[in-house]
Amino acid sequence: MHLLIPAAGMGRRMGSSRNKLLLTLLGKPLLAWTLTAAETSAQIAWIGIIGQPGDFADFKEIIAGLSLTKPVQFITGGTTRQESVYNGLQALPEDAERVLIHDGARCLATPALFDRCASVLQECPGLIAAVPVKDTIKVVDKTGVIQSTPDRRQLWAAQTPQGFEVKLLQQCHDKGRNLGWEVTDDAALFERCGLSVQIVEGEETNLKVTTPVDLAIAEFILRQRLDDT
Repeated sequence: MHLLIPAAGMGRRMGSSRNKLLLTLLGKPLLAWTLTAAETSAQIAWIGIIGQPGDFADFKEIIAGLSLTKPVQFITGGTTRQESVYNGLQALPEDAERVLIHDGARCLATPALFDRCASVLQECPGLIAAVPVKDTIKVVDKTGVIQSTPDRRQLWAAQTPQGFEVKLLQQCHDKGRNLGWEVTDDAALFERCGLSVQIVEGEETNLKVTTPVDLAIAEFILRQRLDDT
């Protein structure tokens, strides 16, 4: 299984002027935790890191310290996540049939989650990891007035990895570029092209580290895991 890691984002909401994946969690950069899980995964055989060239030296230093056995390729990202993934798809090896795409900031994803998604992807054209929504969700208009309350039983919070057949996802990205679609994840492109996306049970601990509070929660989760081993 091939894995693409979009890693071109800055840490503005973290209060940082550098790539947030270079921030540390228990003494290791966020990207290192993501790569360690990918290395441990039994299904992943190739890793592509999509970032900005200015960060590649730091990324290479991180990889050197991990002694990874799986090939890693650096891919220049775009100005948006959508552009970055498009670039990543173009850089996949020619024999890549299916790909997992995982945000580097979701550094707590376990090898078991990668493997579960990779296995399900053999039987479907597209999937996303997701967890059921626990809170009651309100749809609100621009003035702050509630318009509706969706049935919580039908709501899932999207995570990554997301996985797709490579050729289908490339076609969706090409169509999106031609029609000017702007989406926040690859599943949305699949949906707009009328293609089916399967839900795979994600992990409650698979949070996206975006703010200092997220970083503190991630540290707590990792300490709990280390205490259990």
